[in-house]
Amino acid sequence: MLKSLQEATSLKVKSERFLSATHDEIKSGATTDIYFINTRDVLSSVNLLDTKVTAEIFSRSTGIFAGCGEVFELLKDANVEIESLKEGDTFTPKEVVMRIKGSYGEFGIYETVLLGMLSSSCAWATAARECVDAAKGKPVLCFGARHLHPAVAPVMESTALRVGGCAGASCVLGAKLCGAEPSGTVPHAAILIMGDTLKLAEAYDNVLPANIGRTFLVDTFHDECEEALRLARALGDRLGAVRLDTPSERGGVTVDLVREMRFRLDHEGFKHVKIVVSGGLNPERIALLADAGADVFGVGSYISHATPMDMTMDLKEVDGKPVAKRGRLPGILENSRLVRVK
Repeated sequence: MLKSLQEATSLKVKSERFLSATHDEIKSGATTDIYFINTRDVLSSVNLLDTKVTAEIFSRSTGIFAGCGEVFELLKDANVEIESLKEGDTFTPKEVVMRIKGSYGEFGIYETVLLGMLSSSCAWATAARECVDAAKGKPVLCFGARHLHPAVAPVMESTALRVGGCAGASCVLGAKLCGAEPSGTVPHAAILIMGDTLKLAEAYDNVLPANIGRTFLVDTFHDECEEALRLARALGDRLGAVRLDTPSERGGVTVDLVREMRFRLDHEGFKHVKIVVSGGLNPERIALLADAGADVFGVGSYISHATPMDMTMDLKEVDGKPVAKRGRLPGILENSRLVRVK
């Protein structure tokens, strides 16, 4: 832990490195706001750094609680008590989601860090849950890694699975962190290089293990329905699904397209072939496409671009006495849903 302004000032970092913080840098407090380190010096000078305090964390939004696992990892060596909502719990505006008790010197430096962990994770979990609810029991896959810095993409995707309820994730590490295997199809790049969707599908079928699902994009070169039927006729029972990712320049994936695709596949006896849809999906579109016959939904930016939820940490007790800044209520605010986790 950075224990003083002098230590923060003397910290050296290499210029040739990824810009993301390492785990050791996060744990040391190198990603905190400098004024929390200045505060350590000031409080130490008057022998108040080890003052016993109670801090409470709340949001001004409604959402799904997530990120507490990383907070526990951050504070696992600190001599503090933690009460928290459970991951996956719904919270309401200004409801206390976490309470930390202990010496201010044990955890005060981490205010920036733990609020950031909760802020992003709660937003991703909430957005993912909205998509999962809209899908009405049909699987939602998280395809959002490409929209985020790779240092945090696995956090987002694992949160979408573990807390948000997504059935799979495309990011290798994001899925592995949840004990799952990554899910995905093939990129348009592979089809463009091969020059023909069916040739790519046949090569894929010949090379990859049988336990890897056969799902292929059908919007690269030709009419989506005709391309899907070409694949179904050639691969038969080995074809698990076709994926519609029609770009907005061609009208995007529409309700009518999904309905026609489902009808044509069923009409030729390919009822086993599922329809995966992706491309700018949000809960409203997911609900409409689910009713039209889509079976699986690949969601990227709606989850990854979820606006971080403002999280606030207030001191509510100092040496056992109720305190609060103006406009806030002094003393701890009871929440029977909090459970002791440390």
